[in-house]
Amino acid sequence: MARIGIMGGTFNPVHNVHLIMAEEARRQFRLKKVLFMPSKNPPHKKKKEIASEGHRKRMIEHAICDNPSFVFSDLELKREGTTYTSDTLAQLKRQYPKDKLYFIVGGDSLAGMDGWHQPEYIFSNCHVLAANRDETENGRIQKWITHYKKKYDAKVSEIQMPPISISSEMIREKLEQDISISDYVPACVERYIRFN
Repeated sequence: MARIGIMGGTFNPVHNVHLIMAEEARRQFRLKKVLFMPSKNPPHKKKKEIASEGHRKRMIEHAICDNPSFVFSDLELKREGTTYTSDTLAQLKRQYPKDKLYFIVGGDSLAGMDGWHQPEYIFSNCHVLAANRDETENGRIQKWITHYKKKYDAKVSEIQMPPISISSEMIREKLEQDISISDYVPACVERYIRFN
C-alpha cells in the first residue's frame, strides 16, 4: 500500500509555499508521491481571475520538474462543471484502490472545510494534512484538528513547517506593479510568467 499525497488548488500561479508544503508533507508522512492537481472550476473562485489551464499546467510542470516525487495530474482539468474535492477523491479511490490518500491543505483551507461539498465523504476517504501558512494561523490548526476529529472522526494531522506568508494573489499584485517575484516563485516559473 502506497501513500499518495494530493496537492490541489488553482495554482494561479504555483509558488514556493506550495512546493515547501508538498515536500514537507512527503517527508514527514512518508508519501510515495505528491500529485499536483490544478482545479478547473473551483466553487469559490471567479473564473475571469484565473490564468488559462494551459498556462497553469506549464507553470506547475516547470516548478516540479526537479523533484521525482512530484507528479502533475490533470484529473480535475478533464472534468466538466464545478470541481469538488469529494468527486476528485471518489475518482482517485477508483484509480488507487489499494493506496492511502493524503489531502494537503493550508490552515486557511482547513478552517473552511465544514462548508465544502460533502465534507463527511472527504474526511472518511483521506487523511488531511494541514500546514500553517501564516503567522495569524498560529495555534488555530490544532483547534480545527480537534473539531474535525470530534465531528467526523476525521484523520487530520499538522505539517510541521515555519509559517511563510506568500499567496498567489500577492504575487499577481506584484506583477501588476512590475515588482520582482524572484523570492516567491522558482526561477523557471518567473521566466515563464515574464515571457508568456
